[in-house]
Amino acid sequence: QVQLVESGGGLVQAGGSLRLSCTASGRIFSSYAMGWFRQCPGKEREFVATINRSGSMTTYADSAKGRFTISRDNAKNTVYLQMNSLKPEDTAVYYCAAEPYGGLATMPSRYTYWGQGTQVTVSS
Repeated sequence: QVQLVESGGGLVQAGGSLRLSCTASGRIFSSYAMGWFRQCPGKEREFVATINRSGSMTTYADSAKGRFTISRDNAKNTVYLQMNSLKPEDTAVYYCAAEPYGGLATMPSRYTYWGQGTQVTVSS
């Protein structure tokens, strides 16, 4: 069992930055690939970024490339999402998730554990 808690969301103006954090407790954090997803009301959960167990490999959604950076600190059991040049269309609830297979999965169904989400609102 892995418990995930996100933090760092909030209200920011377009062009601004936020850094989301997700801290894990329970089983060994470094055993899991980690991902960030987001969801708007009435829409499906959308892949944002993922990072492998060691942090050596990452994959991003096209909407995140060049603006968002995923990273992890296995000593702190934490994964981060640095979001720069934010746009109003980035407004969503952001979720972190743990994937036990170690790959760079983009489908939500591959992820076993999920946090409760943190709201990000970008004003124009």
